[in-house]
Amino acid sequence: MQVRSYAALDPKSSLVPHMIERRKPGPRDVLIEIEFSGICHSDIHMARNEWGIALFPVVPGHEIVGRVKEVGNQVTKFKVGQRVGVGCMVDSCRTCGSCKEGLEQYCDQGFVGTYGALERDGKTLTYGGYSTHIVTQEDFVLRIPENLDPAAAAPLLCAGITTYSPLRYVGLGKGQKLGVLGLGGLGHMAVKIGASFGAEVTVLSGSLSKQADAKSLGAADFALTSDPASMDKLQNHFDFIIDTVAAKHDINQAFGLLKREGTLIMVGASEKPLDLGVFSLIFRRRKMLGSLIGGIRETQEMLDHCGKHGITSTIEMIAAEKINEAYERMIKGQVKYRFVIDAKTF
Repeated sequence: MQVRSYAALDPKSSLVPHMIERRKPGPRDVLIEIEFSGICHSDIHMARNEWGIALFPVVPGHEIVGRVKEVGNQVTKFKVGQRVGVGCMVDSCRTCGSCKEGLEQYCDQGFVGTYGALERDGKTLTYGGYSTHIVTQEDFVLRIPENLDPAAAAPLLCAGITTYSPLRYVGLGKGQKLGVLGLGGLGHMAVKIGASFGAEVTVLSGSLSKQADAKSLGAADFALTSDPASMDKLQNHFDFIIDTVAAKHDINQAFGLLKREGTLIMVGASEKPLDLGVFSLIFRRRKMLGSLIGGIRETQEMLDHCGKHGITSTIEMIAAEKINEAYERMIKGQVKYRFVIDAKTF
């Protein structure tokens, strides 16, 4: 099936309209007519091959919401017309210890990414949500709560689960103090989700213009990272800090803000190495934790949690022709707080 999309044909070019081929749905496949596709900072890294792993042409997009248009004859979990989503994965080995535990994102053989990866046959390139349709195995399709705005729910498939998973893993809860470093696509979801867990959330940002937004998103406080007096007051203050910054930055400042045995959670992915001074870890037995999205089971748990609490992303809707402009604005931090593409415009 030939479908319309936007693709990066090489790492130096802008994204352009491009026809791609989707497979005919098999017995366990779900054909989804895409309604909305979020733009993640990872899309920029991949489209420009900043991580050195992209396979071209790249059709980005792993924050996908749409309606089921067709199901295979062995599909039992979904029906035509149902609103569903596809996140960052479309397959994994299914047999390793991680997959059996529902942690497909840590598959020993490597999960199959929604775009820019090879299917398990080693030949077929995956294409993402910057398109009108996608065909996905039912085990990697997710239910979207009908009470949520579908456009604003799309970023939950990456930004939502990327922040939900580690906060759930460390047991964040009532009475604990969470710092959110960076208030962008990931950071604003960390604020909403952290607050829904009952934590006292403080946004840590280098931009004073983010202060009002931080409070409106559910943060109890805001601190300017460039203000030495504010940072001095917060020494040894937080149980956890979740670092959502996707560019090279100083992480040593954040370690000083953690309590003894506090944890710095890394979810922002800088393309350049970060410098780490170990003494702030050693003398207070602090920890550093990395986390990658979440498994399918946990992603569904996150969606259900967001449905229960009415949590969605704060978005700006764009037409497909504005994708390249949106990329440049994201790099400059000029979006509140996630771009979402209207798939009708592809």
